[in-house]
Amino acid sequence: MITFDTEIRVWYVDTDQMGIVHHSNYIVYYEMARVEALRAWGMPYADMEAQGIISPILEIGSKYIYPAYFDEVLTVRVIVEEMPMVRFKVRYELYNEAGTLINTGHTWLGFLNGTTRRPCRAPQYLIEGLQAVGLE
Repeated sequence: MITFDTEIRVWYVDTDQMGIVHHSNYIVYYEMARVEALRAWGMPYADMEAQGIISPILEIGSKYIYPAYFDEVLTVRVIVEEMPMVRFKVRYELYNEAGTLINTGHTWLGFLNGTTRRPCRAPQYLIEGLQAVGLE
Protein backbone atom coordinates (compact mmCIF):
# COMPACT_ATOMS: atom_id res chain seq x y z
CA MET A 1 0.00 0.00 0.00
CA ILE A 2 1.16 3.51 -0.80
CA THR A 3 -0.34 6.82 0.29
CA PHE A 4 -0.04 10.48 -0.59
CA ASP A 5 -1.48 13.48 1.29
CA THR A 6 -2.32 16.82 -0.25
CA GLU A 7 -4.04 19.86 1.20
CA ILE A 8 -7.00 21.62 -0.38
CA ARG A 9 -8.54 24.84 0.90
CA VAL A 10 -12.33 24.98 0.62
CA TRP A 11 -13.41 27.89 -1.56
CA TYR A 12 -16.65 29.76 -1.02
CA VAL A 13 -17.91 28.53 -4.41
CA ASP A 14 -17.58 24.94 -3.10
CA THR A 15 -20.23 25.49 -0.43
CA ASP A 16 -24.00 25.29 -0.61
CA GLN A 17 -26.73 27.43 0.93
CA MET A 18 -26.18 25.68 4.28
CA GLY A 19 -22.55 26.85 4.30
CA ILE A 20 -21.06 23.37 3.93
CA VAL A 21 -19.12 21.80 1.07
CA HIS A 22 -21.56 20.54 -1.55
CA HIS A 23 -21.34 16.77 -1.96
CA SER A 24 -20.35 17.00 -5.63
CA ASN A 25 -17.10 18.78 -4.75
CA TYR A 26 -15.68 15.77 -2.95
CA ILE A 27 -15.34 14.03 -6.31
CA VAL A 28 -13.37 17.03 -7.59
CA TYR A 29 -11.15 16.84 -4.48
CA TYR A 30 -10.52 13.14 -5.20
CA GLU A 31 -9.39 13.95 -8.72
CA MET A 32 -7.20 16.86 -7.63
CA ALA A 33 -5.47 14.66 -5.06
CA ARG A 34 -5.08 11.69 -7.42
CA VAL A 35 -3.46 13.86 -10.11
CA GLU A 36 -1.13 15.42 -7.50
CA ALA A 37 -0.20 11.96 -6.18
CA LEU A 38 0.72 10.70 -9.63
CA ARG A 39 2.79 13.84 -10.23
CA ALA A 40 4.57 13.46 -6.87
CA TRP A 41 5.30 9.81 -7.64
CA GLY A 42 6.93 10.84 -10.93
CA MET A 43 4.06 9.80 -13.21
CA PRO A 44 2.14 12.89 -14.33
CA TYR A 45 -1.25 12.06 -15.79
CA ALA A 46 -0.50 14.40 -18.71
CA ASP A 47 2.43 12.13 -19.66
CA MET A 48 0.12 9.12 -19.81
CA GLU A 49 -2.24 10.99 -22.15
CA ALA A 50 0.73 12.13 -24.26
CA GLN A 51 1.60 8.43 -24.67
CA GLY A 52 -1.90 7.72 -25.98
CA ILE A 53 -3.53 6.26 -22.86
CA ILE A 54 -6.65 7.78 -21.32
CA SER A 55 -8.16 6.80 -17.99
CA PRO A 56 -11.90 7.34 -17.60
CA ILE A 57 -13.75 6.93 -14.31
CA LEU A 58 -15.76 3.69 -14.23
CA GLU A 59 -17.17 3.95 -10.70
CA ILE A 60 -17.20 6.42 -7.82
CA GLY A 61 -18.26 5.95 -4.21
CA SER A 62 -18.30 8.49 -1.41
CA LYS A 63 -19.32 8.35 2.25
CA TYR A 64 -20.01 11.63 4.03
CA ILE A 65 -19.24 11.46 7.75
CA TYR A 66 -18.95 15.12 8.86
CA PRO A 67 -19.34 18.36 6.91
CA ALA A 68 -16.52 20.58 5.69
CA TYR A 69 -16.84 24.36 5.67
CA PHE A 70 -15.65 27.38 3.73
CA ASP A 71 -11.97 28.27 4.22
CA GLU A 72 -11.08 25.02 5.97
CA VAL A 73 -7.92 23.29 4.83
CA LEU A 74 -8.69 19.66 4.13
CA THR A 75 -6.13 16.90 3.89
CA VAL A 76 -6.95 14.45 1.12
CA ARG A 77 -5.17 11.12 1.43
CA VAL A 78 -4.82 9.00 -1.71
CA ILE A 79 -4.45 5.27 -1.05
CA VAL A 80 -3.39 2.69 -3.62
CA GLU A 81 -3.43 -0.88 -2.33
CA GLU A 82 -2.94 -3.01 -5.43
CA MET A 83 -1.21 -2.84 -8.77
CA PRO A 84 -3.47 -1.71 -11.62
CA MET A 85 -4.20 -4.00 -14.52
CA VAL A 86 -6.99 -2.94 -16.90
CA ARG A 87 -8.66 -1.17 -13.97
CA PHE A 88 -7.15 0.94 -11.21
CA LYS A 89 -8.74 1.34 -7.76
CA VAL A 90 -7.89 4.40 -5.68
CA ARG A 91 -9.26 5.07 -2.20
CA TYR A 92 -9.52 8.46 -0.49
CA GLU A 93 -9.75 9.74 3.07
CA LEU A 94 -10.47 13.40 3.81
CA TYR A 95 -9.56 14.98 7.13
CA ASN A 96 -10.49 18.40 8.48
CA GLU A 97 -8.06 20.77 10.22
CA ALA A 98 -8.67 19.02 13.57
CA GLY A 99 -7.57 15.71 12.01
CA THR A 100 -11.09 14.25 12.06
CA LEU A 101 -11.98 11.86 9.25
CA ILE A 102 -14.88 13.55 7.45
CA ASN A 103 -15.21 11.58 4.20
CA THR A 104 -14.09 8.36 2.55
CA GLY A 105 -14.36 7.43 -1.07
CA HIS A 106 -13.05 5.39 -3.95
CA THR A 107 -12.74 5.52 -7.70
CA TRP A 108 -12.27 2.77 -10.24
CA LEU A 109 -10.51 3.99 -13.37
CA GLY A 110 -10.07 2.14 -16.63
CA PHE A 111 -7.31 2.36 -19.21
CA LEU A 112 -8.17 2.95 -22.85
CA ASN A 113 -6.16 3.41 -25.99
CA GLY A 114 -6.76 7.08 -26.75
CA THR A 115 -7.14 6.48 -30.49
CA THR A 116 -9.21 3.30 -30.63
CA ARG A 117 -11.03 3.83 -27.32
CA ARG A 118 -10.51 0.13 -26.64
CA PRO A 119 -9.53 -1.17 -23.18
CA CYS A 120 -5.85 -1.80 -22.60
CA ARG A 121 -3.60 -2.74 -19.73
CA ALA A 122 -2.09 -0.15 -17.42
CA PRO A 123 0.99 1.39 -19.04
CA GLN A 124 4.22 -0.32 -18.06
CA TYR A 125 5.76 2.96 -16.89
CA LEU A 126 2.85 3.36 -14.42
CA ILE A 127 3.41 -0.13 -13.01
CA GLU A 128 7.15 0.46 -12.75
CA GLY A 129 6.59 3.88 -11.17
CA LEU A 130 4.21 2.47 -8.56
CA GLN A 131 6.73 -0.27 -7.77
CA ALA A 132 9.46 2.36 -7.41
CA VAL A 133 7.45 4.18 -4.72
CA GLY A 134 6.77 1.00 -2.79
CA LEU A 135 3.64 -0.69 -4.17
CA GLU A 136 4.07 -4.42 -4.43
